[in-house]
Amino acid sequence: MGILSSMYTGYTGIQGQGEALSVFGDNIANSATVGFKTARPEFKDAVAKSLNGMGTSQATGRGTKLGNIRTVFSQGTLTQTESPTDLAITGNGFFVVDGVEGRAFTRDGSFHFDKEGKLVNGSGEKVQGFQADGEGKITSKMGALSIDRSILDAKGTGKVELFANLDSRADTELKFDPKNPDKTSSFATGVTVYDTNGAPHAINVYFNKVDANNWEYKAMAKGEDIEGGKAGEMVIQGSGKLSFTEEGRLKEQNSESSFSFNKGSKAGQKVEFNFGKDIKSGGDGLQITQYGSNSEAYKTVQNGYSSGGIGSLKFEDDGRLVAVYTNGESVAVGQVSVAKFEAPEELMKTGGNKYKETRSSGQATIGAPLSGGRGQVSSKTLEASTTDIANEFINLMTAQRNFQANSKVISTGDELLGEIINLKRS
Repeated sequence: MGILSSMYTGYTGIQGQGEALSVFGDNIANSATVGFKTARPEFKDAVAKSLNGMGTSQATGRGTKLGNIRTVFSQGTLTQTESPTDLAITGNGFFVVDGVEGRAFTRDGSFHFDKEGKLVNGSGEKVQGFQADGEGKITSKMGALSIDRSILDAKGTGKVELFANLDSRADTELKFDPKNPDKTSSFATGVTVYDTNGAPHAINVYFNKVDANNWEYKAMAKGEDIEGGKAGEMVIQGSGKLSFTEEGRLKEQNSESSFSFNKGSKAGQKVEFNFGKDIKSGGDGLQITQYGSNSEAYKTVQNGYSSGGIGSLKFEDDGRLVAVYTNGESVAVGQVSVAKFEAPEELMKTGGNKYKETRSSGQATIGAPLSGGRGQVSSKTLEASTTDIANEFINLMTAQRNFQANSKVISTGDELLGEIINLKRS
């Protein structure tokens, strides 16, 4: 009977709108949940039978059913915080966390370090990332991000880079005297060099012009810093030669050194004095030049340092976790990994701001931020919920009216049934 069918149709509408109210209510309830993505109910119509058999357009509708609850992965607003371990993704991707329930994915970057020095979320699940080697280079090895090196070991200087100009007008008659280097050199500059124990030493580099396009230099240390040296005297520990073109560019260079600092450091420490890539090696020869202007050192850079403890931590935009040590050195200790899915809307919600991959979502493709279409990671930032309360209230009111309208279908069908029953009485 059509009347009974209409009542069932109304019932499906009530049931569907009740589910919709639940979805909209959940969106509103999570309006302050970090990284929350709003959901949208999607309905499908139901067909019970065709009036003229199969394959015709004459079909009778039998109400509706909830076909899917789709998570809408739109970008949430970024809010600033004071914690350097608060992270947010701008663009595609999810953070990867591992816990007792296995691997999961989240947009909630409310992280902190636990007592073991591992980066974890609020549930204690470990944030996954790419590990760094001893030199701070990011590798492809994945694991829990952690701070394993609270102390950075001292590193002896192995290379010194010098940027300078040597005056082409310098006197070639000036002969270098190691006992009186300041008055017998054309130009001098200083650099701090660290021994193998991390102790700093002041080194002077003296330059003398030999002929038109050739120079020699001597690297000298204080006698009191050198094994067997005498206080108040300078000791040669390195030397080299520089050749220039007629245009004043560095054509060729060579150097040798053997520093034997005292007080327990390693003897025969090799320190390379480098003046950039010369023309002979395929470079432009412009790191050190021989122009007709005053000799001047622009910059000196060396790769040694003393030991130091962690002063602070920071995340770069590419997701690298960088430890800043008290000796002024910064070393990458890892990089946050970001997972990307072909169909993120098909991920399964598991609660706790987490998702699990499904067969429909496809497997996670994990890589570094800002690579392969993955988003950027920002520090001291959290992604707010995408819930638009005003829009959800409108959805609530619409669902309420739809609920009431479907209830009218049922009450109308009930009245008609009553009329049919009363036919016999009359």
